[in-house]
Amino acid sequence: MADTKREIERKYEATDATRLPDLSRVAGVGRVEKRGVTELDAVYYDTADLRLASHSLTLRRRTGGADEGWHLKFPVATGIRDELHEPLADTLPPSFAALLRSRLRHTEPAPVVRLLSSRDVQHLNDPDGTLLAEVSVDTVLAERLAGEGTGTTATWTEIEVELADDGDPAFLDAVEKRLRKAGVRPSDSSSKLARALAETAPVRKEKKPKADDPRTTGDHVLTYVRKQIRTIVDLDPAVRRDLPDSVHKMRVATRRLRSAFKTYRRILDRETTDPIGAELKWLAGELGVDRDQEVLDERLTTRVDALPTTLALGPVGGRLTAWSAARRTGSRRRITDVLDGKRYLALLDTLDALAADPPLRPAASRAPGKELPRAVLKDYKKLARRMDHALEHPPGPERDAAMHEARKAAKRARYAGDAARPALGKPAKRFAKRVKAVQSVLGDHQDSVVARDALRTLAIEAHAAGETTFTWGLLYGHEEAAADARERELPEVWARASDPVLRADLKH
Repeated sequence: MADTKREIERKYEATDATRLPDLSRVAGVGRVEKRGVTELDAVYYDTADLRLASHSLTLRRRTGGADEGWHLKFPVATGIRDELHEPLADTLPPSFAALLRSRLRHTEPAPVVRLLSSRDVQHLNDPDGTLLAEVSVDTVLAERLAGEGTGTTATWTEIEVELADDGDPAFLDAVEKRLRKAGVRPSDSSSKLARALAETAPVRKEKKPKADDPRTTGDHVLTYVRKQIRTIVDLDPAVRRDLPDSVHKMRVATRRLRSAFKTYRRILDRETTDPIGAELKWLAGELGVDRDQEVLDERLTTRVDALPTTLALGPVGGRLTAWSAARRTGSRRRITDVLDGKRYLALLDTLDALAADPPLRPAASRAPGKELPRAVLKDYKKLARRMDHALEHPPGPERDAAMHEARKAAKRARYAGDAARPALGKPAKRFAKRVKAVQSVLGDHQDSVVARDALRTLAIEAHAAGETTFTWGLLYGHEEAAADARERELPEVWARASDPVLRADLKH
């Protein structure tokens, strides 16, 4: 895996006449150390349609400086990026190719911009000599290497202030205050590449911007659908990097998208969306192999950790760890294989095609005030039927199964409310919030069902190994009590979600 660094920096405009103020007067700085001038030669890669730049991604091969090599940067927040580094090579590192696969698909990135930078660096150190930030004045020559504007050049000077590893971001505020007092202003460009692309692009006559606000039912549904598609693509590299919660978020996006196809069948032709929905179900299932075990592990570990030591009899922690490890062996490899597979890439291509040329039905052209509530309330009615079915059963396996089915219906109704929220406003927000509460109760109940099954398996394995099963039985009882509590809580939570006023508000 490539080396990763969290880059926190700010950029400022500079001219030939710009002079850095005395930064030793910034609070916390004990010494300013001049590091000299470094010559950097960076070639930035992208597709012909600048697909990476449109996602604020940066891919470059740079020589010169202490970190020469290949760099790939992912946006985290304004002024914050994750920078991945691989050693200098003639071709794109395989690890970077994998991280960019959801964007590049079948296209090879090619050089689009070359930047020659003369970097004058100084370090801001605290009184103990610890680096606080690196300040550089960069004199840049940019040349467009491909596409419209090929051969066009641009030059500028800018100031970069990059926070040291594990530094306090508040220090950048102190530096900026000093720079502003000297007349230095923040840059309008988020990166050198963005500025180079803008300044080497052909000059075009300004066109009147098109209205982007959704107007019809189809506009609102497509806005939601396209958002989920982009989320899947954006999360692909995060899943490959095993970032926290990335698998869960990607799985949720696939479920939201599949749910939207079902909810809005009057808007999007199901002959097109049903086969895509089947592929999304497959993808969610593959992602769920790792995610479901992760949730179960966390629940059981929390239960074990909460026990008094006098009740944790036998090698409980060790057996749980070994059992979990055995079930998760190879799951990361499996997810990567799925994301590298032809089936997944074909699904991404199909989603792109749908977003570009959606299969709209006649109802898509209608105003959202009637069509969206109609779709949401249809999902609500399905939820109500399943809730009635679940609540009429006495506690036991049949009720557990019925509550699980109701949970899936609650999730779909909630997603329907979320999708309609931009058009319907607060009524949709309140509806989604109440249904989410139902989903949460049902979800915790189902987690308890799964946990009890796992605890029974662990008890059997412990007994076979000659260990006491007391603790596993105790934990099983805790889960039974948790499930009983959720079942007692459910009628009241459902009563709030099934309030007729809540549904009536959606229609107005």
